[in-house]
Amino acid sequence: MTLLYLVRHGQTEWSRSGRHTSVTDLDLTDLGVAQATSLRERLDPRDFGLVLSSPRLRARRTAELAGFGDHEVCDDLAEWFYGDFEGLTSPQIRERYPGWRIWFNGCPGGESADEVRARLTRVVARVRASGVARAICFGHGHASRVLALCWLDFPIMFGQSFPLEVASVSILGREKESPAIVRWNS
Repeated sequence: MTLLYLVRHGQTEWSRSGRHTSVTDLDLTDLGVAQATSLRERLDPRDFGLVLSSPRLRARRTAELAGFGDHEVCDDLAEWFYGDFEGLTSPQIRERYPGWRIWFNGCPGGESADEVRARLTRVVARVRASGVARAICFGHGHASRVLALCWLDFPIMFGQSFPLEVASVSILGREKESPAIVRWNS
């Protein structure tokens, strides 16, 4: 049974202010660097047989600062592409689209929920087929939530119930014969 660790990147200027960040390639803030570096206390690279990172700088830098310099970039781990909503906060989006929620309404000019789910399902399949005891993915808030939903085979709308903090570690595995969340947002 493979355990899959999900690590959300450390703080960026836009994560601090609540701006949706997909393709904008931001670096970590000073606090984000400290958060990523502190992951070394909880994660040992020798424990992982598969180490994947989103191609975005904030995720790759988090992996490196956490001690995982030898990671493979996996395009399927990129954040949900927000299209027209890139750089906007949820309140700004709701001024134009009252009641908007990404889980139900998607993003004009961006990826659909089905597209995001398809690429993160490929990550789940790869991890499960790897045969390693532990795998780790360095990624983003929304995409990592969708990855967890794919692991559990839950509908994408359930993502609203699984918020992820920056620099958090979550673990997916099994409970007897069922896919399960072993730890969330620690």
